[in-house]
Amino acid sequence: MNQIYFNQNHPVDSVMVKRRAASFTTRSIKTSAKSSGLRLAMSMLDLTTLEGKDSPEKVRALCAKAICPHGSSAPFKNPVPSVAAVCVYPMLVSTAKQALFGHNIKVAAVATGFPSGQYPLDIRLQDVRAAVAAGADEIDMVVSRGLFLAGQFDVFQKEIVETKDACGPAHLKIILETGELETLDNARRASDLAINALLGRKGAKPLADGEVFIKTSTGKVQPAATMPVTLVMLEAIRDTFLAGGPKIGMKPAGGIRTAKQALHYLVMVKETLGDDWLTPDLFRFGASSLANDILRQILKLETGHYAASWDLGE
Repeated sequence: MNQIYFNQNHPVDSVMVKRRAASFTTRSIKTSAKSSGLRLAMSMLDLTTLEGKDSPEKVRALCAKAICPHGSSAPFKNPVPSVAAVCVYPMLVSTAKQALFGHNIKVAAVATGFPSGQYPLDIRLQDVRAAVAAGADEIDMVVSRGLFLAGQFDVFQKEIVETKDACGPAHLKIILETGELETLDNARRASDLAINALLGRKGAKPLADGEVFIKTSTGKVQPAATMPVTLVMLEAIRDTFLAGGPKIGMKPAGGIRTAKQALHYLVMVKETLGDDWLTPDLFRFGASSLANDILRQILKLETGHYAASWDLGE
């Protein structure tokens, strides 16, 4: 087992965290590095549709976008990679799985009573098992923020452990909903609690690198992903690894809309965790609207012109 335990009370100097996070936006990125970074960011995207009006037709269209983000008409000189995953409600997992057959793109499901998590645990676990049975490769779970804020940390961790057990072979992304945790101190503590819960599971085999991610947000609560809160979570991942633990993945989600922002996040990952985390196996963006801005910026680098709106499929 991963018997890695460390102090779960890391006071956060919010002034320094915000200053450090802002510093990543000042890095100069040259043209060749920018082109590579934009393609890397595309390969890390989880394209997502999580609306009440979602339908099989909408999911199939999203899957087509995931396979070929630029469509068939945009004049790109060099190939643009497919995205990492498509994320849908559990009821639409089988549709996504069929549409992505033969492609190396994961299907993620937002199980566990997304986005509130305000359902009995047995119902949330049944949601997970059904999504995995339908073919989900990844489960994006929402934690009980109420338990955390009430100081019921043992129960908070127990629910994460039971959800991981219900995932079977599927990987788990733990959504902390940091916008509801209120402080950077809470974001750090919740990150440590979530990670340590899974390192100490009795009778479980050690976690593989990338088997578990921590994720900022559902995208339904503001603020969602911010650079300071992401930095705090990256530091929790770094400290786990330095203590001898596995490589935990990271997914900022919500509010990342421009290619420029995505590059800032990649700089932060590189300077906090190193090159090993610059892969879709360990870092993802939950930001569907980001895809087309990445495409526009790649095309601008290649041709000197921005794409027309009709050249990029929505």
